[in-house]
Amino acid sequence: MTTNESTHATADRRTADRRTLGSTGPTVFPLGLGCMGMSALYGEADRAESIATIHAYLDAAPDGTHTLLDTGDFYGMGHNELLIAEALSTAPAEARERALTSVKFGALRTVEGGFTGYDGRPEAVKNFLAYSLQRLGRDHIDIYRIARVDPDVPIEETVGAIAEAVEAGHVRHIGLSEVGADTLRRAAAVAPISDLQIEYSLISRGIEAEILPTARELGIGITAYGVLSRGLISGHFTLDRALAPGDFRGMSPRFQGDNLHRNLDLVEALRKVAEGKGVSVAQTAIAWVLAQGPRHGVDIVPLVGARRRDRLTEALGAMDVSLDAANLAAIEEAVPVGAAAGERYPAAQMAHLDSEH
Repeated sequence: MTTNESTHATADRRTADRRTLGSTGPTVFPLGLGCMGMSALYGEADRAESIATIHAYLDAAPDGTHTLLDTGDFYGMGHNELLIAEALSTAPAEARERALTSVKFGALRTVEGGFTGYDGRPEAVKNFLAYSLQRLGRDHIDIYRIARVDPDVPIEETVGAIAEAVEAGHVRHIGLSEVGADTLRRAAAVAPISDLQIEYSLISRGIEAEILPTARELGIGITAYGVLSRGLISGHFTLDRALAPGDFRGMSPRFQGDNLHRNLDLVEALRKVAEGKGVSVAQTAIAWVLAQGPRHGVDIVPLVGARRRDRLTEALGAMDVSLDAANLAAIEEAVPVGAAAGERYPAAQMAHLDSEH
């Protein structure tokens, strides 16, 4: 097969591999781009490279295929939305028109960058939405979701406010983030939910017990973040890596002391499987998440947090990795369920996760 034929074959396969977020959501490219790291929490990022990476992601999807850019209005206190707006304004018109935005809201921040809680009141929903539309330079947001459940506001009220925004044309679809099965049911009783955004990876499989089956039952898709566990299972993270100031992984339990040693041992076991297929560790980990969608009867769209074009290229290669039953069994043996050492967030942040209660 020639290089040109190979390229066309890959494009054809990717076109066929579009994924639909739930029974009511949009049909999108198999991988979404998580843009958080371009603005916050992983140290300094190169603005020009970030925009070039967004452009490369938009270009990777076949013509006519919607792409998915994921952000939060609190990522860099609005910086990330402005970055996306700049990237879209400088992208070709066709790519810009098929780019969908997924926005999380509700997190309360301090000037110093701290988090002080979440606000899911209906009036707050309208306020957050107005600012996001202005920063993004758009007349609507494609998927809108509260980042974490506000414990003082029933989810029905928050979702009801987003539903009003859908009726007004300011939002196209309603999403949720890090909610448990009961909250998922309550929200879906108010309005159609396109997808649940939640952490899901080889070392974060808690959703498989109850949340994923509930989403399947209700016809709700999954946008999976943390598929490389913040770089931990990418195959690129090392014991001697020095984290930049402000990199929140410095406070993450899975990156601490003996936990890090144990988790990187899992990565080395996974590396043997990856090398056997002639692909990278990151591609194997992403391909595993991609494979769970059809396997569980609900479409799963992994969000890859690439900040550079080389990392994006590697991640896109995961779509060309085919995992058969033997491969999946080998991966399961290398990284068994529950094998990760440490919680996925510090205790204070775990307390905000409705999905963990």
